Amino acid sequence: MRVAILAFPRFQLLDVAGPADVFAEAARQLGQPRAYQVQVLSATEGPLRSSSGLRMAVDATVATHRGAIDTLLVAGSPNLDDMAADEHLQNWLRRRASTVRRYGSVCTGAFVLAATGLLDGKRVATHWNSTARLSAAYPQACVEADAIYVKDGRLFTSAGVTAGMDLALAMVEEDHGRDLALRVARELVMFLKRPGGQSQFSAHLAAQTAERSSVRALQDHILANLKSDLSVPALAAHAGMSERSFARTFRSGAGTTPAEFVENARIDAARRLAEESDLPAKRLADAVGYANVDGFRRAFTRRLGVGLVEYRRRFAG
Repeated sequence: MRVAILAFPRFQLLDVAGPADVFAEAARQLGQPRAYQVQVLSATEGPLRSSSGLRMAVDATVATHRGAIDTLLVAGSPNLDDMAADEHLQNWLRRRASTVRRYGSVCTGAFVLAATGLLDGKRVATHWNSTARLSAAYPQACVEADAIYVKDGRLFTSAGVTAGMDLALAMVEEDHGRDLALRVARELVMFLKRPGGQSQFSAHLAAQTAERSSVRALQDHILANLKSDLSVPALAAHAGMSERSFARTFRSGAGTTPAEFVENARIDAARRLAEESDLPAKRLADAVGYANVDGFRRAFTRRLGVGLVEYRRRFAG
């Protein structure tokens, strides 16, 4: 799959390098080096200087590029007004968007797409500091201010900087499934399927940081058996250890108590279900191992900083 990332002068390096690394790691995990082929395009000849001052060589310009594109992304830059007004570039983007399997933007790259009309009537995301400006300049676009990334049909758009990696990870999951996306996220030390907002966490990310393999195995057991008895006595018995030794070993290896990790894992699973289904609170609690719905609600609010109803209002797809 050929991924073309269109970048402009003063682009933010991570807007390009972040997604590129996700696709490259996915290809490595698949054992197929050419599963994703990333190309950097520009509107003009020559290397591009990023906002940090580092330069990046480009593979082609919009005028010289030849060949099919599977996925087309537009990277952001602090000043895109001239690019958004470039009629030749707009026509190229419209033509390409009609032929690719999917297209989108990272960060303020949304402004360039919006100028073409490709965002009209679409749900879109951009950097939190630019959402009001995008809404005012292009009222036909349905800007979602809190979103890390948004998928609307063939259109994928993301917030700024590292959010482009979340966007690329969602594409990898769409192409090859959740297991591969998880392997890529673990290798790159990312949150898996981060939904947006400022108070996000991932039990899967925590599980990869334990130094001892025995503790990682226990964390994987917890993640795979959320509805089971995950009390300290039950986990200690599963590990073949005394409760005191188990609690000490787990905290030393994981940096948190068993009870804290179990709560994190259950709430992480619950917020995913809350995004993807309309299960009521009682059934959500049951699905992730809570016997008491009130205890579940308190834990949800404590861990995410927002109640279940408000969380769904912001993030349910």
